[in-house]
Amino acid sequence: MVAKPTKSGIAYYWAPSPHVRDRCPIVPKALGKDYGDAKRYCDEILNPHYRAWLNGEGAPSAEGEAAARGSFDWLVSVYKRSPKFTKLPGDTRSSYDRMLSLVSKFPLKDGRAFGALLLPSITPGAADKLYERVREKPGGGERNKTAVLAMKVCQRAWNVARRSEPKVVPAENPFAKMGLSYKAKPTRPFNYDDLMRFVAAADAAGEASVGTAAMIAFFWLQRLRDILGRLTWSQYRPSGASVAKIFHHKTGEPVDMPLVDEDGSDLWPELTERLDAAPRHGTLIVTRDGIDRLRGIRLPWKYRYFADRVAEIKAVAGIDAEIKFMGLRPGGNTEGGDAGLTDAQLRALSGHRSPNMTILYTQNSMQQRRAAARLRRNSRTKGGQISE
Repeated sequence: MVAKPTKSGIAYYWAPSPHVRDRCPIVPKALGKDYGDAKRYCDEILNPHYRAWLNGEGAPSAEGEAAARGSFDWLVSVYKRSPKFTKLPGDTRSSYDRMLSLVSKFPLKDGRAFGALLLPSITPGAADKLYERVREKPGGGERNKTAVLAMKVCQRAWNVARRSEPKVVPAENPFAKMGLSYKAKPTRPFNYDDLMRFVAAADAAGEASVGTAAMIAFFWLQRLRDILGRLTWSQYRPSGASVAKIFHHKTGEPVDMPLVDEDGSDLWPELTERLDAAPRHGTLIVTRDGIDRLRGIRLPWKYRYFADRVAEIKAVAGIDAEIKFMGLRPGGNTEGGDAGLTDAQLRALSGHRSPNMTILYTQNSMQQRRAAARLRRNSRTKGGQISE
């Protein structure tokens, strides 16, 4: 920051160092005549962005110019520095970040982006109009789920920023009490027959790992991101124990999944036979089936590539394209419901959490899990004759 004399007194300005000015994305800025305001703006906005750029951490948003204090872009930056954001699960942070970016970059009729608006100008009416426009897909149609989530994330960001900066963020949250709701379409479940056709098609394609991942999702009710990147061989029969140590990172819930019943019979015979016979190519249970030519090892699956292969294998297996891989967990839960499992038994297997079921969670036990697994097996095999 530099001070320059003007006809009406001293004024303050900020600019990058001369040797980087021609390539720095942060443009020079007039800061007014109040020293305190000018210095605060430099300390809180401009200099941190400048240092980040010098250190190779990327340029600020809003077309390379630092967000003005008191703007919506500035509010977003306050929220994203808060533990209320940084301590969210990774997938949730990524989703919230996309929603905030969608709103910040949303074009207004005067050519500006929504993020440039000063907070006092964002009224409840403006938020309603924004929602209606965000809901419209650029190519036609509606995106109700995205629009509702975007408004709810904005409401959360406003509340958090208000607690941090009460002198700047207005008390009235324009994104509150919008009366928005979205009823998601139910996920079509994979049933057991679909699963076995899918596994057979994956094996025939030389990608047994895809079939193994599907079995784990259906039988042990684990989410795909946990299966592909976190489930290790050390969690399967650790130290010879007859359990698989499943951990649901989304809920933070550990589940010791029993592998055998009290009489010694297998509870998940299709899956455990497959795992016991599978070669171990590294730490993770599920890795790509081919050896990477450059590294000479079997690499973990990339999520998008895995999804593409799932779609191709489903087509070969004759499974409806509308039935997604995420339908395996609902399929497993549905099998449990059809088998007569109680709510407590279902939660004991799936690791689901609910504020209204906290007390019941404490009752999860190995006995419940064995009983739940036994009912599912017997329902599937009409008494267990096939499994046994």
